[in-house]
Amino acid sequence: MLAQRMSLLSDPGTAAAREAAKVAAAAGRQIIDLAAGEVIIEPPTSVRNGAVAAINAGTNRYTDSIGLAPLREAVAKKLTIETGIGWNTDDIVITAGAKQGLLDAALAVLDPGDEVIIFRPCWPTFPSQVLLAGAKPLFVDVRPPTYVPDIVAIRAAVTPRTKAIIINSPNNPTGAVYDRTTLQAIGDIAINNRLWIVSDECYSSFVFTGGRHESIVMAHPGVRSRTILVNAFSKELAITGWRLGYFAAPPEIVSAAKKLQSHTTSNANVIAQHAILHHLQFGDGRFEREMHRRLTDARTVGLHILSGLRDIDAPRAEGSFFFYLDLRTLIASLPQAGHVRTTDDVAQLLLEETDVGSVAGGAFGDPNGLRLSFGVPPGLLEQGLRKVVETLNSLKTRQVAA
Repeated sequence: MLAQRMSLLSDPGTAAAREAAKVAAAAGRQIIDLAAGEVIIEPPTSVRNGAVAAINAGTNRYTDSIGLAPLREAVAKKLTIETGIGWNTDDIVITAGAKQGLLDAALAVLDPGDEVIIFRPCWPTFPSQVLLAGAKPLFVDVRPPTYVPDIVAIRAAVTPRTKAIIINSPNNPTGAVYDRTTLQAIGDIAINNRLWIVSDECYSSFVFTGGRHESIVMAHPGVRSRTILVNAFSKELAITGWRLGYFAAPPEIVSAAKKLQSHTTSNANVIAQHAILHHLQFGDGRFEREMHRRLTDARTVGLHILSGLRDIDAPRAEGSFFFYLDLRTLIASLPQAGHVRTTDDVAQLLLEETDVGSVAGGAFGDPNGLRLSFGVPPGLLEQGLRKVVETLNSLKTRQVAA
């Protein structure tokens, strides 16, 4: 019999959507996978060269459980440049992807019975890891069109058992980017209630409106001593499968992570560590600029196509690389006796009839949403989104005819 904790975990909705697209492709269908949570592009040469050099050098030994010191130093320098705040080697922990960093944070600060505020729609790993730590997710729903959390609602959600707030900006799945005023207000709430902040900034490279990404420690420097800033190289360097992330945190969290990782992964993959170190030392930033340009162009094209939707507002997609559609009005207008009654039905219809993969909002705790990635090759994106628009605009007619 399985341990009781397994019943706490949500179904892997995003993974299931990707798997459904892969199964359909394996059956010989030409699938346009807009369910993917990654940019489909070759990683930079500097990363690949670093990996090859490490392999050829016979690099195969354990590292410190929290990562190579030179890599931690390089990450600290990177964060110092990006945030304008000084970081040093001792502030940094290298992890096996951002998920391990988030789990380290949960296990380090949460006790059974604690509460954690999570803004919903949310990445499903957030509540699952909170539950694994024995704590309780406390959801504060965010609303379209901005999907930015309401500060009054956050204050109302805080109880004596609240221990932390998880923020994710730029956001997966909604694409929302939290403004400075919102970040400052969240920081004040954390300080006034002695809460930890876990800030998932894995999409920090992908902001398309209002300039560069702003971390909460930039907007509100006073929260640094209570913030665990989690990031990864997975998205910005297109190496999701390499599983290399990091976080910056106060000394007590770094010390806790050292203990935790020594008993879990021992250390992040050593070849990946050397590959990223080589990139940080010798990369010229060209890859990152080109990826941002490509995604900016894809977003522009995608928003133009999605502006043709009826009964659905075009998404804002301010950050990350997702279009998030609110299908509430469309679903409500469809006959109850029809075949399409939920966003799960919409996602299934798109895959089965148009060969387009997507992720229904239920995976993120939102019954009204539909997530579409614009990280796929440009030609496929345009083709896939046109199919989405045509299908969604035809639903009323199809339902009546059925």
